Amino acid sequence: QVQLVESGGGLVQPGGSLRLSCAASESISTIYPRAWYRQGPGKQREFVARITRDGYINYADSVKGRFTISMDIAKNTAYLQMINLKPEDTAVYYCNVDTIGNEYWGQGTQVTVSS
Repeated sequence: QVQLVESGGGLVQPGGSLRLSCAASESISTIYPRAWYRQGPGKQREFVARITRDGYINYADSVKGRFTISMDIAKNTAYLQMINLKPEDTAVYYCNVDTIGNEYWGQGTQVTVSS
């Protein structure tokens, strides 16, 4: 039943980098936008980044210039490259896909930025 699977999270020092992956089932068409959200301790879930099939991209102000979203259509996998990580980036990161009939979420992957 799992149709979105995130991976790549972990513990990293401030200023470090991580690359998250979101692998989607073949049943989820590549035409739909992919997005990343995150939820930090004691905080509400917030938007991080989104990419469309034709390359339209938008980011939350808090991650602009540090995070890069991309997608490999052949692999039906979205990525989030994160650099210059800060303690405030600590959160569970979730992959999201909205189709015309369903909303999909991954199980989340933990990113912890700490020394």
